[in-house]
Amino acid sequence: MDTDALTADLLRELRATRPYPALSLTMPTHRTAPDNAQDPVRLRNLVAEAVHRLEADPRVSRETAAAIRAELDRAADEVDPRRALDSLVVLAAADGHRIWQLPRTAPERVVLSDTYLTRNLVAAKARARPFWALTVAADHATLWNGTDQGIEVRETGGFPLTAPKEPPNPQREERIGDTPSTFTDEDTRNFFRTVDEKLRAVLASDPRPLYVMGLAPALSLLDDVGESAKAAVGRVAKGAPADLPPAEVLRELRPALAEGARQATADVEKRLDNARSAHTFAGGLDEVWAAVREGRVGLVAVEEHFQRTVRVTDGHLEPVPEGTTQTEDPEVREDIVDELIEAALDGGADVVFVADDSLAEHGRIAAALRF
Repeated sequence: MDTDALTADLLRELRATRPYPALSLTMPTHRTAPDNAQDPVRLRNLVAEAVHRLEADPRVSRETAAAIRAELDRAADEVDPRRALDSLVVLAAADGHRIWQLPRTAPERVVLSDTYLTRNLVAAKARARPFWALTVAADHATLWNGTDQGIEVRETGGFPLTAPKEPPNPQREERIGDTPSTFTDEDTRNFFRTVDEKLRAVLASDPRPLYVMGLAPALSLLDDVGESAKAAVGRVAKGAPADLPPAEVLRELRPALAEGARQATADVEKRLDNARSAHTFAGGLDEVWAAVREGRVGLVAVEEHFQRTVRVTDGHLEPVPEGTTQTEDPEVREDIVDELIEAALDGGADVVFVADDSLAEHGRIAAALRF
């Protein structure tokens, strides 16, 4: 499953309390040969460790352990090495399993709890910088799912939409933009109202930056009949045929995406500058971690590839020697940055990723506090 499929509803489902045990398995993987040859072996070893822990846990019945073992075996068989990225996450219970291959590394872990471990999923989704793009014309509207990895058509929320066909009219050619009245007739206005309604529902269930593309009259009409597109981060005034290929959509969107990224960076810098002036600024992993735990953070800015392994002692984070793992020391957190990101998002904070070394003077991570 792709990280962009992690909607707010699905995350709530994954975090919900379940009958013990909900098993979470994470491990680093490799994209290319020869390193990826070790991944299936490591996965089988980790599955064996998980099975051993299930069978040794007095809280887990033999039937439940056998059912989860069967789900883990199915998951291991389903993992596609051709799609391997930087880590693998398997969530399993007696009634099923889910698999994610993530473009971000994760430590090797097996966790038994009454809820699934989701911090690696949340962090990977946030780092992918997901966005929505809507291509719209008089007779169709397509929703595109975009990330830093590319763009693809997303069939969700009723999209793609096609306007009802009108009876043939020999006096009028049905070609986008060639008839001045196309975007003023009531049938087209009603279709655009439907587009707005469907788009509004998608944005409510999975909020992301929105980009819209279509002829200028189409974009104007979309604004006129509804509200959903008015907050678009970027607009591209260009025709949008129904069969426009993903590469062409992305090519046309690139200037708007670049401007959106530039504006987002400027907004982050401004918020951090204002926080420094107002003495509501936190810098460094320990300071930001404490502020997140207290629910005081409004914005977290973190460098793109910043990761740390630490030991949690009395609510503070202490560095540990390189190579230390949670298996050796239960107080060690190998994915503390991902854990911080998930906690910040849970607390309603904005999380943004900035260029490596841009926060070097602040310990690679900084925050603007609410108070």
